[in-house]
Order: sequence, then structure tokens, then C-alpha cells
Amino acid sequence: MSINEQKILIVDDDPIILKSLKELLAIRGFNPNTAIGGQEAICQLEQNNYDLVLLDLHMPYVDGNDVMAHINNMQIDTSVIIVSGETSFEAAKNACAQGAYNFLRKPYATDELIITINNALKEKRLQKQNKFIQKQLSESERLHRYMVNTSPDIIYILDQEGHFTFINERIDSLLGFSKEEIVGKHYSFLVHHDDMQQAKYVFNERRISKRASKNIELRLKCKDDGSSRHFANRTLPIELCAMGMYSGSSQHNSDYTGTYGVARDVTERKIAEETINFQTYHDLLTRLPNRALLRDRLSLAINQAIREEESLAVMFLDLDRFKNINDSLGHMVGDELLQQVSMRLKECIRAGDTLARFGGDEFTLMLPKLHHGREDASKLAGKITDTLKQPFTIDGHELYVSASIGIAIYPQDGTSIESLIKHADIAMYHVKGQGKNGYQFYSNEMNVPYFENLSLDTGIHKALDNDEFNLVYQPQINLRTGEIVGVEALLRWQHPEHGTVSPADFIPFAEESGLIVDIGIWVIKTACAQLSRWRMAGLPEIRMSINISARQLMEDDIVNIILNILKDNDIPGQNIELEITENAIMDDMDSIIRKLKKLSNHLIAIAIDDFGTGYSSLSYLHKLPIQTLKIDRTFLKENRINKGDNTIINTIVAMARGLNLNVIAEGVESQAQLDYLREIDCNEAQGFLFGKPMPADVISQLLTQEPYDIPGSQSRSTKGTHWHH
Repeated sequence: MSINEQKILIVDDDPIILKSLKELLAIRGFNPNTAIGGQEAICQLEQNNYDLVLLDLHMPYVDGNDVMAHINNMQIDTSVIIVSGETSFEAAKNACAQGAYNFLRKPYATDELIITINNALKEKRLQKQNKFIQKQLSESERLHRYMVNTSPDIIYILDQEGHFTFINERIDSLLGFSKEEIVGKHYSFLVHHDDMQQAKYVFNERRISKRASKNIELRLKCKDDGSSRHFANRTLPIELCAMGMYSGSSQHNSDYTGTYGVARDVTERKIAEETINFQTYHDLLTRLPNRALLRDRLSLAINQAIREEESLAVMFLDLDRFKNINDSLGHMVGDELLQQVSMRLKECIRAGDTLARFGGDEFTLMLPKLHHGREDASKLAGKITDTLKQPFTIDGHELYVSASIGIAIYPQDGTSIESLIKHADIAMYHVKGQGKNGYQFYSNEMNVPYFENLSLDTGIHKALDNDEFNLVYQPQINLRTGEIVGVEALLRWQHPEHGTVSPADFIPFAEESGLIVDIGIWVIKTACAQLSRWRMAGLPEIRMSINISARQLMEDDIVNIILNILKDNDIPGQNIELEITENAIMDDMDSIIRKLKKLSNHLIAIAIDDFGTGYSSLSYLHKLPIQTLKIDRTFLKENRINKGDNTIINTIVAMARGLNLNVIAEGVESQAQLDYLREIDCNEAQGFLFGKPMPADVISQLLTQEPYDIPGSQSRSTKGTHWHH
């Protein structure tokens, strides 16, 4: 603001003097206002802001002293120059006491007046600038304090000896200390004792710029509870911040005065890192080490065993019958059982042993420093077997599980991680094969069946990928009419190196390994596709019988899979019959009954295969939606028929007739067997007498020929009959 822009008020009771002063100031570039008398001056001061007042003392009613009193009482920010005819020293003294900038006597010298006015306005201008700067500094300081005290980080300053000279309020919320408790204390008061050595370099930092310490992790002690929090601590010399930590303008030619630092709480980050690290190396359900951590510890243990010439053992443990519990009672009960099992196993091992969960119901134990090798491992295996004999109580269920344990000893059973784990796994499967619930040490003889199974596993996968499987079909004959009413789809494996592989050689392994699920789906798809081709060719409607395993029935989506395959091939449900064994039903009767009823609701027939060789319970015949019983071939041997030992077959056929069930006899190979079956009024039969399992094209030809010529049959034609195949 220039002098000419500053506002001036001239106060006098003489209009001539007012006019004279106004014209004088106007000549000098000012634009003053005037007030006649003290009362008008007070009114103008209340309405406008003036930088300077030229005030006469002697005025009627309200004189100059009254005006100055009003200015002081109302704290009006303006300067006052007294221009008066009063010549006494006392008058000048009183005016200055009330805050007058100067006192000029009338008559005054013009130059003196102008100089005094300019000086007063200049001082006023400087005062305003100073107030503005002070206000800005005050606001800046307020904002700075606000930012420092509300910062999520601890901000501090240390003196040369490492004592706190400043610390913000964040110290209270993070560590529980007030600022007063920390200021004056040495930094070691806060630092965790294990981090003291590193703290010496960080808190005594003198370097600046890029060389200063950054992101150094320390632990600071909290108040009272003794717990600690993690901090990423970085210190910076004050040259790079507003407060300054060096006495001069640069680090090289000035004295070091202290250290400025920021400590950021990284507790949540450390917890997240620890959580991620834990999840990487532990099983989240049981909180046991996982496969990765076990391998790491086993590697260290092997190296230590090499140095100290000691033994160690690896145990592979698989829970017996766990899948039945998990499938019947649900995964929540299964998970709780795994947790309780892991707790019992931990109670059996030593502090230096490692118990890991490999996945599912498999656990692995690593036992280092075995002084007596097999003997020590046997004792622990026995201890585990005994502790698992006690029941587990979960959600009101009393559950029993046992374990099959395979043991491999270093160095005789392997010297690497892979060999020890593999050999322990082989030994465990050897226990499974001998009835479960026990333990075995690995031996080389166990490798033979292991590698046979490994070869089968690989071979079956390749067979599915390379179309090595095929289906053949065995006719099922109506014994009254001689017509082919159905065929049974039978699986064959044509191995590229070993030729034809018997189903008896690979189906049991496929059942045990779970590969039967993929094989079974392939069989259903292939059989339905073939049936669809026969129907599209206009051949007689027949029933396709397909074997389905217990393992397939355990699949949650098996019903939808079957129904979708039928839909894709446009096959009615009544053209399909699924053959299941009695043993398959008993594995999980309630679940299987529900699934079979859903299939039966779509007119799919259900047959019990090999009836009479399993439970043969009348109760499940009433529960299940069964349409057919298949009599096992063992009951149809000729020597039994010739001796009259046919009570079982007679009973089965009579029972089926009473329950309105269809009966199919398997393994019919002679005329005597056929005559007997017709005599007891058996519905249908299949066997070599009518034909061996045949390729699809041969079945196509048979379906176009006349029915089989069965003596006494009610065939619809007297034309040529089927040849025996």
C-alpha cells in the first residue's frame, strides 16, 4: 500500500483551517476526509478505517482529548498527530500519554507537517505489514504444529547427546508416554534392548541427503505392559527441513546441533508379513507345518545327521476310514477331527520333532537325532497307534479312527528328502494293503507292488488320453421269446505294449486310486453314444446295461452327469439300466438311496449285480428303487444243478417274482443250465451259450436277425435263428 492510498482524517472546529489543511495535503497527493468537531470525528472513526488522524485539541463540547479517549477505549487502530494552538508542555505530555504519534503547535511549518505525516504513515504501514507477517507466521506455526501433532508418525528431535528436545503427541497414542515424560530422556529409554546396537547408528545420525539412514527397523518399548511395536525409523539432518539442526548454512562449515527423525509404526505390516509367512509354511486348518516347511527342516536334519553320523526317521501317516466319516458327517466334522488328531499327535512327539500335514488325512513326522534308530521309531509309532485308539467326541458323535504308518530310516532307507518321503509312503501303503491300523518299516521288497501300481496309474491316464479303452457288448436274452432285450457294456483295455489287459488286473486299482470315476464317465458316454447310433439306424429298441462303481456313486454330481449324458444323446431313461453291487450300496446307504431314487424318477432301471454273493438283505430291497436282480454265475454251475443243489436260485427267483422284479441269470453256458432256468421261470439270461461279449457292429447284425431258437419259446417268427457266438 502506497502513502497516497492510506486514509487520513482531519479534525478541527474551524472550517477555514479544515479547508486549508485539506488543500495542502491534496497538493501533496493525499485525499483526506474532514470532520468539524470532535463528535463528527467519532462518528467517522466508527464508520471508516483511518491510518492517520490530524486532531485539534481545543474544540467545543467534544475536544481532542475526548476523541483520543474514544480511540483508546474502542481500540481503533490508527495513528494521531496533534495539531493544536495549545503551547503548554503539559498538554503535549498528556497527548503523548494517550498515544499520540507527535504534537505540532499552530502555526506549524508546512514542511515539518508533511514530514511528520509521512513518517507517521510509513510507521503505520510497517506496523500493518508486521502484523500481517506475524499473523502469517502464527498461522503457519499453528498449521505446522497441527500437522506434526496429528501426524501418524512419531516426529522427534535429539540434541547432540541423544536426548529428546522435542517429540510430537503421537508418542502418547502409540507408546503410552506423554511428551513431558520423554523430553529430556535419552533415546535408549524407548529402544528395545535387543535393538540397542543398531539404534546407536540411527539415533546418532549426522549424515544428510541420500546418505542418511532410511527405513531402518527397530522396536520401541510401550509403557507399562512391556510389549513392543515395530518401527521403520529414518533420520534426517535438519538442513533438509524447516527447523534447522546445524548452526551454519551448510554441514561442512557449521556445528552439529542434533538429529531430526520420523518413526513410523509398521506393526500392522509386520503382522501381515508374519501372517503371510505363516500361511506359506503352515497348514491353516491344523496350524501344523506344511509340506514346504517339512522339506526345509528335513534338509537341515539330514545335513546335521551327516555331520554327527546320526540316524533320523520319516513317518508317513494316513488316517484309516477318515473318508467315510467326512462323507457321512460332513466336512465340518471332518475338519474338527483332523484338528483333534493333530493335537493328539503333537502330544506324542519330542520338542525337536516335526509334525506336518501333507494334505487331506495325511500327516508326516520327521524324527531327528535317533540314537537307537528303528527301536526309537517303533516306540513312537506304537505310542501314536495307542493314542488314536481312544474315541474322538465331535458334535455328539463318538468317532474312532486308526492310522496306517510307514517308516523310512536315514541313511539305510534313503539319503535324500525325496527318497525318504517316497519310501515312507510306500511302507504306509504296504500297511494299508495288509489291513490298515499299524506300522511298517520300509524294505526293498515293497517296491515291486508300488512300481506295479505306479505303472498302472500312468497307463490308465494314457489309456484315457489315447483311446486305448473300448467297449464290447454281451446280449441279454428274453427266455420266453428268445429276443435280445438288452446288452451289457463291458470294458476292455488294449494296451499298446502288453496287449489286452484283463479288467481284473486294473479295475481294483482304479477303484482304490479314484481313477474309476473318469473311467466310469467314459464308459457311460461311450455306451450311450453307441445306443444312440443303434436307435438312429432304426434297430429294435433294447436296454443298455452299464456297470457303475461304489466310488462313482460317492460323487456329488453323479446324477446330473448321467442325466446330461442321456440328454446329449437323446436317450430315454427306460433304455438304460445301471448295475451296482450289494457292497456298493452298503458303503453309504442313505446317500446312495437318494441318488438312485433321483435316477429312477427319470425311468432309469437299477439292477443289483452278483446278487447273493453279498449282504442279500431283504430290507434294502424294499428301500432301493430296484427293478432287476442278476444271479451270480457261481450259483449256476452244472454240478450244483445236476445234484439238485439249486435252493438258492429257486429262492431268488421266487422272491423276485413276489417283489415284481426282473431276474437275469449270468454265465449261462450249457443247454442244461438254460433248461433249468426256463423250468423255474427265470426272465432273462446272458452267457456264452448266447454269445461272448462282442463289438458293436456284430451286435448290430444280431439285432437285425430273428430271435434265438429256444425250445418252447414264444418267438414271433419261424425264420432263421441267431447263430451262437
